[in-house]
Amino acid sequence: MEILFWTMIIALFVISFIGLIYPIVPSVLFILGGYILYGLFFSFEPFNWFFWVVQGLLIILLFVADFVANLLGIKKYGGSKAGIWGSTIGILVGPFVIPFLGIIIGPFLGAVLAEWIVNKKGFKEGITIGFGSVIGFISSVVTKGLIQALMIIYFFVIVT
Repeated sequence: MEILFWTMIIALFVISFIGLIYPIVPSVLFILGGYILYGLFFSFEPFNWFFWVVQGLLIILLFVADFVANLLGIKKYGGSKAGIWGSTIGILVGPFVIPFLGIIIGPFLGAVLAEWIVNKKGFKEGITIGFGSVIGFISSVVTKGLIQALMIIYFFVIVT
């Protein structure tokens, strides 16, 4: 049974990384689900207050990193709040409209269209801002992946 329990816990951790590419998957909830399964199957004893404080801070850092990376990517290339909103909508909608490539094309088109429609920016400037949104998204994925890995590594350090 122990193998089955660990397989379920690790599966939740793996699914959390899918959330990096498909933002509709709530990565943090799958990581927390892995912790809860461990507690139910084995013991909650290793999870002291310090563990939960560290995990809580890392969760906050995940959300901040996501927002800041997107913001910086768009702002660096001359985008506005409209570009940020368009990019965010594109990140959420893109993978469903265009499987696989939609995660890159979605934020790009979202930022370009938002800047073009709301701020009446030219095509060339919109393309540049769209490129910035993709850079921001990729930076966000890398940063969040590292933070999630740190959360999971800390979990294994605590339980072993």
